[in-house]
Amino acid sequence: MGVFPAIYSTLSPEALIEEVLARYELGAVERCLFWNRGLSDIYLIDAKNQSYILKISHHHWRSQSEIQFELEFLDFLHEQEIPVANPLKTTDGKLFVTIHAVEGDRYAALFPYAPGEVPQGDLNLAQSQILGQTLGKIHQTSLHFHNSTPRQPLDIKYLLNDSLAVISPYLRHRVSDLHYLNKAIYKIKQQLTCLEQVPPLWSVCWGDPHSGNVHFTADNQITLFDFDQCGYGWRVFDLAKFLQVSLNAGINCQVRDAFFKGYQSVQELTDAEMFSLQALTQMAHIWNWAISINAAAIHNWSRLDDFYTNKRLHQLKRLGSGEWQLF
Repeated sequence: MGVFPAIYSTLSPEALIEEVLARYELGAVERCLFWNRGLSDIYLIDAKNQSYILKISHHHWRSQSEIQFELEFLDFLHEQEIPVANPLKTTDGKLFVTIHAVEGDRYAALFPYAPGEVPQGDLNLAQSQILGQTLGKIHQTSLHFHNSTPRQPLDIKYLLNDSLAVISPYLRHRVSDLHYLNKAIYKIKQQLTCLEQVPPLWSVCWGDPHSGNVHFTADNQITLFDFDQCGYGWRVFDLAKFLQVSLNAGINCQVRDAFFKGYQSVQELTDAEMFSLQALTQMAHIWNWAISINAAAIHNWSRLDDFYTNKRLHQLKRLGSGEWQLF
């Protein structure tokens, strides 16, 4: 029969040490642990009293050109002194290593371990403001980023149309709910006609700004990581994504307001951007819904039950209500 086909494989830490980490100037690797499975596989690396993160893409999630774009953007931000976890280069100057896994090619990138830790109990007011300021600086700086590597833009087609195509099969037996989703998406599109795809409104976005993707030190020095979902898009979409995650997690309004205060201390949002915020927050929710369905193929199909669908629909309806920022 030969090697049996697979849609996902867990890569051997020992093999990663020999075949991937050996391509970096790390010296003797003391430990390589499979740390977390998310949209990518994360390995914790210890070598010469220093810690690193080895991030390995999933075959179904990102193409080589998308990985190249992400890593070149992070490298650029690091050069501009934006506090991000920057990809380290191999001994031959490359930003990633291609792994020929049984399911297809995957891409490994090595990062220094971000100093500090994820905020305990979530962001406080000072940390939220710092995160907002840093995001504003990213959007300003990204206007000078020039890259010819193709990357899926965070536009209406990708975030809404493609997401609807993923979600719809799970609502076929729920005709009224599918009708509601289609109607909600139509309304979102109408509310976004005021936004132009021109700088500075349109820049490279992080795609996933929230407290789980930052480390703070004891003196509130920040490091950002996980730019898996970055791409060209409306800068205000990043703020909407922060809102979508924060509202879902129950982060209080003072912390959310501090984030916006920090952002607007760097650059002011336009009236059109503020008007579009609710629609973009709904769009972020729908995109996240589609991502989680696609990821279920390697995580757990059983979670895609009626409870899961009811929860997602309920959250979308709350985000579309007049009291969307009050819960």
